[in-house]
Amino acid sequence: MSDLAQLYQQVILDHSRQRTGEAALLAPPAGERPEGYGSSHQVNPTCGDEITVEVFAGSAAPVRWQGEGCSISMAAASVASEILAEDGPERFRAAEEAFRALMHSRGRGTADEELLGDAAAFHGVAKFPGRIKCALLAWAAIADALAQAESTSHAEYTEGGRP
Repeated sequence: MSDLAQLYQQVILDHSRQRTGEAALLAPPAGERPEGYGSSHQVNPTCGDEITVEVFAGSAAPVRWQGEGCSISMAAASVASEILAEDGPERFRAAEEAFRALMHSRGRGTADEELLGDAAAFHGVAKFPGRIKCALLAWAAIADALAQAESTSHAEYTEGGRP
């Protein structure tokens, strides 16, 4: 295994152990959806990975999640959460698009490390079709929750996720 592949593997393992954004959910009462709040529950029926995400538009801590699954899906949730929390929604959307393209490249694509940051470590995952859904699950959940939060928010996001 090359040094770069070992580094990427270590990044994924580190994120699966020290998870950014993983926290108790603050679900609103049934039937209520506060301004600036979005949530999404996604399941990968192929392997059983599962995640619930909450996004809070305009918050200093804009994303929380709870999930169970393989190290790839949990690390992907951590990385995607970190991008949204640190860089804001516009950067998250750009990174999500680049990450999707990378995952669908079957390992032949090139990771834009500047845009993707730690998400570039998933480049090797794209070579394994059975693991691509694991890597994309949290990204889809966060994107869905973010869209909901922004559709109910009057607060504007700026870089860094703060109004």
